[in-house]
Amino acid sequence: MRLGPFRAAAPLLGLVALLGSAWAEDLPSLGGERLAGVDVDVRPLLALGGGVPALALREDLLSALKAEFADRLGGRGPLLLVRITGLSINPYAGGDGGRGRLGGGTQSDYLDGEALLIGRRGEILARHPQLSAVPSSSGGAWYDPASERRRVTAIAQHYAGWLRRALPQD
Repeated sequence: MRLGPFRAAAPLLGLVALLGSAWAEDLPSLGGERLAGVDVDVRPLLALGGGVPALALREDLLSALKAEFADRLGGRGPLLLVRITGLSINPYAGGDGGRGRLGGGTQSDYLDGEALLIGRRGEILARHPQLSAVPSSSGGAWYDPASERRRVTAIAQHYAGWLRRALPQD
């Protein structure tokens, strides 16, 4: 019996997720303090030849972070810096290869990075690695030329939304 690529990779992905959470530091409570600001660093992507998609991602992710953390910005607390180390926008030509209505497709886009809380003196107070995955169909119709750009926006919003959940409320 031949396993699909996702089923074959599932144990490895589970191990990676488990190890990643073991290495992650819990983001500390800010004790009611508001963040001094948010920023996005895509230099690792640019160093790998990320070019225009990396710059578009920076713009989208910065906008999404400002929206997600709007009620927690403007204070004297730490800076939230998101350093992006990987972006994978996979080829997508419609359909997901699933059976019936249950899906089963394996075409996903990935955004990998870490959130750093930077203190006033530039010290790293905490780091939180995070990997986001969204369906490659998140940009809408695959034949629309603007689809890939919308996919970058969608994964940036997804990443920011989950990061918001990771930072304690108080």
